[in-house]
Amino acid sequence: MSRREEAAGYERVLELDVKLGQVSIRNPRAAPGELPKTFTFDAVYDASSKQADLYDETVRPLIDSVLQGFNGTVFAYGQTGTGKTYTMQGAWAEPEKRGIIPSAFEHIFTHISRSQNQQYLVRASYLEIYQEEIRDLLAKDQSKKLELKENPETGVYIKDLSSFVTKNVKEIEHVMNLGSQTRSVGSTNMNEHSSRSHAIFLITIECSETGPDGEEHIRVGKLNLVDLAGSERQNKMGAHGERPKEASKINLSLSALGNVISALVDGRSTHIPYRDSKLTRLLQDSLGGNAKTIMVATLGPASHSYDESLSTLRFANRAKNIKNKPRVNEDPKDTLLREFQEEIVRLKAQLEKRGMLGKKRRRSSRRKKAMDGEGTVENEGEDDNEEGLEKNMENYLKEQKERLEEEKAAIQDDHSLVSEEKQKLLQEKEKMIEDLRKEQEATELLAIKYKVHVTTQGRGKDPLCPQPLTACGNGPQAGSLCQEHTRVPRQRGLSARCPGRAPERP
Repeated sequence: MSRREEAAGYERVLELDVKLGQVSIRNPRAAPGELPKTFTFDAVYDASSKQADLYDETVRPLIDSVLQGFNGTVFAYGQTGTGKTYTMQGAWAEPEKRGIIPSAFEHIFTHISRSQNQQYLVRASYLEIYQEEIRDLLAKDQSKKLELKENPETGVYIKDLSSFVTKNVKEIEHVMNLGSQTRSVGSTNMNEHSSRSHAIFLITIECSETGPDGEEHIRVGKLNLVDLAGSERQNKMGAHGERPKEASKINLSLSALGNVISALVDGRSTHIPYRDSKLTRLLQDSLGGNAKTIMVATLGPASHSYDESLSTLRFANRAKNIKNKPRVNEDPKDTLLREFQEEIVRLKAQLEKRGMLGKKRRRSSRRKKAMDGEGTVENEGEDDNEEGLEKNMENYLKEQKERLEEEKAAIQDDHSLVSEEKQKLLQEKEKMIEDLRKEQEATELLAIKYKVHVTTQGRGKDPLCPQPLTACGNGPQAGSLCQEHTRVPRQRGLSARCPGRAPERP
């Protein structure tokens, strides 16, 4: 509680359990015996918690994701005067009181300085939404109002928003300080330095890295650091002139934010009202879209803030149920390449696993042969291994196809995506399904070729081809396949089987 609240004789109505992540709020006007309302969150921080605790436990993993190419958003929400700006910015001069924004600056450039074989480009922008008008806090002409635009590929953006390349912590802090000097603030009964606008500090991190194919691959992570203006009640604000009008616009945009969150959580809504305010339009990706998002809800513990604190708790409780769909921002070709590389790694692991099983079977066959004196058990383990591997590959390809179909259906059912973005994602999934089909065909050809090779090894000739396997003669080409075996063109580096009917198992 603040000194002003203690001097006024207000009682404390909030209780926080840091270990359980619970917040309990008691109605000061409740009848005797009425139980307090309890809310559970991912993490709870009380007055004794440090700024570093919040950053290290909650925000640091998000910044790591942004450096990997994801979009990330951190925003503070709550009643005016409850510490939103302090949470986001803190006291820059005191290391222990530095907020989320300066800590994120330090984190980003420390990571870049330690990275190897990677090149980074960091750009910073700073804007505010004041009375539903967008202003560039880094522009020379502060009277210019900016427009919101939408690109089918990149989503919502602000036309003519200035962006500055920064190479270290000092430079990006300088950009932040310049913008903060022009931000709209004012004094009210609730807060001497009240933010009268929503401010968004946008950091774009581009990373160029050489891939296994020897080519440069670029991924882009965007970090939105949002300091929302506080919700206010006119009778408590005690301000005149522009302040009531500012408060009205602030409350309208926060109400639109609440409606968007309610629609996303509801699940039955066919329309998400992102366009009701510029704030929700800008945060569209952060709410139910392509981003990892953290909301920090700040609360007033005094009894006179009961209604606002309860409203904030309910708001945060709804927001935590939103399910976003974050993905790495990279070129679609790079995305496909990465997924194929991951599939190759999984296939190699499966092959190694099956190979170990085959070795065990062969050892078992040799022991049985030694004990029973039978000479025909040698190849049984290899045959079982071959059949198991082929079956395993079929199951894997079937699972991948089912997964892609599920993702395709999820995209079609996602009402938060604009039509252009949805069409693009569906085209990508269709292409991946087609590539998977081609991979399945190539796998089948490989299996057939392997069977032909095993069959002819035992007989010296392919029963379906008049030429023996070693028909190329002696010398450098001895032991190579005849032209009849290699007549079909190669697909994905695999030779197709010899023309004729399918080979029978020996």
